[in-house]
Amino acid sequence: MSIKESAAAFQALHEGPGIFVMPNPWDTGTARVLAGLGFEALATTSQGLANSLGMLDGDVRRKVHLRHAREIVDATPLPVNGDLENGYGHDPDTVARTIRKAAKAGLVGCSIEDASKDPDEPIYPLDLAVKRIKAAAKAARKLPFPFVLTARAENYLYGRVDLPDTIARLQAYEEAGADVLYAPGLRDIEEIKKVCEALSKPVNVLALKGGPSVAELGEAGVRRVSLGSNLHRVAMGALLRGAKELKEQGTLGFLDEAATTAELEPFLSSPHS
Repeated sequence: MSIKESAAAFQALHEGPGIFVMPNPWDTGTARVLAGLGFEALATTSQGLANSLGMLDGDVRRKVHLRHAREIVDATPLPVNGDLENGYGHDPDTVARTIRKAAKAGLVGCSIEDASKDPDEPIYPLDLAVKRIKAAAKAARKLPFPFVLTARAENYLYGRVDLPDTIARLQAYEEAGADVLYAPGLRDIEEIKKVCEALSKPVNVLALKGGPSVAELGEAGVRRVSLGSNLHRVAMGALLRGAKELKEQGTLGFLDEAATTAELEPFLSSPHS
């Protein structure tokens, strides 16, 4: 598909009906597996990328992340959303520049956080956070295709379990021009319902261990479910358990859960074919 076709397909997913799941691969191979399983859209994961490079989440530069995003875009025909952290800068102009660069990388949407990376003040003041989303939305509207802008309210990830403030922030970001609203860390279904009821734009929810099922989220009014770094951490968990068993016990029980070559081959391609 052309980028315009991909963007239109991504936008249509948000217009419904129903809920869709957008998993987060961290390399070309995982992108192709997820596409082959029938998912309709993909998203990058900042933590998955960082960890795969031996780094911590938040330490990857914009240039590296966008180069990685292009690899994910090129891996499958599916539309791809970028996990672009806080836009790689505090000021609105930098966030707008990130939107333009994301589009050049082939992304048809992205999320922008209101987390500042400042340990003393981890969440941007609301007035600055709104200006940042306004700048991002303005840049997105100038692109030659529909670009889905997701605004994230990070309260719950930073220990600020304040639903009224989270809703107020999401409402402000909606008013500022965001197309999708997202408060990662929400897991209580009643709180999720309140968020959906308070907004008119689509809501994204991060799937969490012990949290509601996709069906329950759909019934609550959620339009999109993402996985963040969860699939990456599942894979890394299997690696850690297997490697520890091998090193500490010398046994190979972990291989019982390994995917076979025959299971993987349908999703992959040969450069000679």
